[in-house]
Amino acid sequence: MIRSLYIRVVLTFLVSVIAGTVIAFFVSTWIFEEKFSENAQTNLRNFGQDIVRIYKTLPLREADSFVSEMKQLDSYHIRIYEATGQFQSYGKLNGHKPATVTMEQLKKVIDGGVVQDTPNGIAIVLLGLPLQTETGTKAMFLETITPPSASFVAKWGLIFAICSLIAGSLLILVSSVFLVRPIKKMTKATRRIAAGDFNVKLNIKQTSELGTLARSFEDMMHDLQQLEQMRREFVSNVSHEVQSPLTSISGYAQALKQVNLADHERSRYLDIIIAEAKRMSKMSDSLLKLSLLESQSQQLRLTTRSLDEQIRRVIVALQPQWTARRLQFELDLKTLQVTADHELLNQVWTNIIGNSIKFSEDGGMINVSIQHDINNVTVRISDTGIGIPLEDQKRIFERFFKADRSHSRKVDGSGMGLAIVKQIVSLHQGDIRVESELGQGTTFIVALPISSPTD
Repeated sequence: MIRSLYIRVVLTFLVSVIAGTVIAFFVSTWIFEEKFSENAQTNLRNFGQDIVRIYKTLPLREADSFVSEMKQLDSYHIRIYEATGQFQSYGKLNGHKPATVTMEQLKKVIDGGVVQDTPNGIAIVLLGLPLQTETGTKAMFLETITPPSASFVAKWGLIFAICSLIAGSLLILVSSVFLVRPIKKMTKATRRIAAGDFNVKLNIKQTSELGTLARSFEDMMHDLQQLEQMRREFVSNVSHEVQSPLTSISGYAQALKQVNLADHERSRYLDIIIAEAKRMSKMSDSLLKLSLLESQSQQLRLTTRSLDEQIRRVIVALQPQWTARRLQFELDLKTLQVTADHELLNQVWTNIIGNSIKFSEDGGMINVSIQHDINNVTVRISDTGIGIPLEDQKRIFERFFKADRSHSRKVDGSGMGLAIVKQIVSLHQGDIRVESELGQGTTFIVALPISSPTD
């Protein structure tokens, strides 16, 4: 089996050229022979009728002399038979063996008939015509001798086929190099990408299928580069997030081994170890949940429930957190039934409102409103907190990303909440965006279809 595409292309083109040339040669030869035979018969018949008229017009001796000097005898051979079978020939045979004339053919022509035969193939035609002379009726038999032009045409056709084959093969070899070169470039680029090098330039400017393939390859390479960057950041973030609680747990576990440790210190160390363990467990659960949401196996369990009632329940569940910060809620929740996976949506409202509580200043205000049209519902959750820098607003839905790193040390969180929110909203074929200004607060806007398309 031939594995090289270059060799396949070359062999395919070579076989095509050879087969096409051979077929064209035989077809052209066959057409030429057909035309040649047809023309030869017509010319032979016309030449024979000319000689018949000569013998009718001139005396026998003068007619014989005239015919013997004719230039056409280079291509034709003439035999004039008596009734007894004796004949006189005109023209040179040039090594050609004349066709046999039978007594039956001779008698037929003497009686005024016409004989036409091809005894030696297509190229030689035998024609018998009655010849009226002053001494009586004779039989004239003419036959064509293969002219030099026929062999010349055959040789010319052979030379043409050979030249066509050589020239076509050279052109195909050259064109195949240009055809396969982009594929070789992409093959080398694939090896470099597999080795981790994404700085590859193909520089393929063709507009054909190969050009389209090259541009798709470059887009794929760009996506792979982004995925690799995300993978590295993910590993770095996981390592950092895990290392911090592990360090605390290890340090305080070592401190517990002290013999003269006071009971209240021991209790405080144990509380820290338990809190850090819960933090690691929560982060692990968030990672597993996000992984499940991103997998194709996640199926939405759709039900139709009141969206405004769900948001009110979330706010009530979070009451210990916002009352401790003396926060107030301003609600504009219109009654609305929505078909969705409400267990997942409950996670969306919990994460967003929970973030608003965490990052709001004490005594602040959180506004929650619902607006809708025939097909879609929009939920706006606004706070009067610290806000998000403009350069961070595009990244807040990434895993482990924390916009305010200095503040995040003071509050619990792994940076996974908004990534989970984004994935849940995407599963519902909705959209989420953020509007924020430093020191002025943040607004999250969630748009969802009222009736899920997957319903």
